[in-house]
Amino acid sequence: MKIGIYGQFYHKDSEIFIQQLFDLLEKQNITFLVEEGFSKIIRENEIIDKKYYNFPTFEKLDSSYDLLFSIGGDGTILKSVNFVRELNIPIVGINTGRLGFLATIQKEEIENSLEAILKKEYSISKRELLCLTTESEKEKNQKHFALNDIVINRKNTSSMITIETWLDGQYLNAYWADGLIITTATGSTGYSLSCGGPIISPETGALALTPIAPHNLNARPLIIPSKTEITLQVKTRADEFLVSMDSDMISLKKGTKLKIKKAPFNINLVMTEEGSFIKTLRQKLLWGKDKRN
Repeated sequence: MKIGIYGQFYHKDSEIFIQQLFDLLEKQNITFLVEEGFSKIIRENEIIDKKYYNFPTFEKLDSSYDLLFSIGGDGTILKSVNFVRELNIPIVGINTGRLGFLATIQKEEIENSLEAILKKEYSISKRELLCLTTESEKEKNQKHFALNDIVINRKNTSSMITIETWLDGQYLNAYWADGLIITTATGSTGYSLSCGGPIISPETGALALTPIAPHNLNARPLIIPSKTEITLQVKTRADEFLVSMDSDMISLKKGTKLKIKKAPFNINLVMTEEGSFIKTLRQKLLWGKDKRN
């Protein structure tokens, strides 16, 4: 078995769990490589036993990897998608951050969870992604992918923007708002939820359009099939507007048309019995914790 390990930065007190993971993998004679940027962070912070300072590293993945371990929070998993993309390598999310809807293995559960994973006692949750293309000259022929959401935002103005929206070629609406969120089921528990959007179960095969602070109170979140092709055109008083794809962001000229559709590949998330979507909802949103019941 060959495993890649990725992290973005060092979370306070996480060195205990990074050390534990490395020790467990070495004990099981598992081949593991650490992403080059993360290995640099480990060395600079001197957060693990120095015997691991010379471990092999990687800058990109290939089909020889069996798993990718993401150490951090949900943001780290979103970044790890850029390494995996269409390779179908399952991602194991170890949560050393805070909320963690995607990184469902808690740091205190590493030993038991790793034992189950090595025995292949887990399920795969296939997650759909969004693919963005634009007519912008500087972004021409480029494809941007998002596991969580694509967000249209204003730039260099306090005024609202107008986002004209078509679904499969049919005109839907001109959202007059601070922005618009196009979220996958995976991203429905993130930014969209904080803006009043619905929670979508990952198996549903649906997207949601959630306006950000719309001026028209009847502009409500809309759930659509994930196979829908979405076309957007932004009008703004400023010269440019912002588009974010998970944690990546680009600036585009007003009037630029955007095409959003389902990506041709999925991302595979490893789910242990302890990390099911339903259990995560109960734990993270405190459902069922009402003391009146």
